[in-house]
Amino acid sequence: MIIFDILTDGFFAAIAGIGFGAISDPPLRAFKIIAILAALGHACRFCLITYLGVDIATASLFAGLVIGFGSLWLGKRVYCPMTVLYIPALLPMIPGKFAYNMVFSLIMCLQTVNEPEKLSKFMEMFFSNSLIASTVIFMLAVGATFPMFVFPHRAFSLTRH
Repeated sequence: MIIFDILTDGFFAAIAGIGFGAISDPPLRAFKIIAILAALGHACRFCLITYLGVDIATASLFAGLVIGFGSLWLGKRVYCPMTVLYIPALLPMIPGKFAYNMVFSLIMCLQTVNEPEKLSKFMEMFFSNSLIASTVIFMLAVGATFPMFVFPHRAFSLTRH
């Protein structure tokens, strides 16, 4: 059952990664790698959160590192820059639930300005969701770009002979 959950999570992340990749019009040879990276990264985060009890920000950092190092390693095989591969693979991990709740609580704050109890509840929700969403996005970015700083020559020579 655990393996099925991990494979299902990876499968749907791969589909989402391919969809996000189609928007940026990468070469056809890159779609398979984007799907693999999205599946590996999302499954890594899923396993860390679900089975090891790691928080979403730390799990996102490790998932970003998996995608970043994977795009560095696989980018040479498909002759594509890292960004073409890792940006669509990262997008399925953007915390939409927290971003939605952030906007929802902001709207509710504005509608309950004259009710201090409700206002304080929605302000707390707004700041909590904002903090989580921005931290997760920051950690994804740090994890994905870290390999470029560790191996700058390799990262910028992916499309060179």
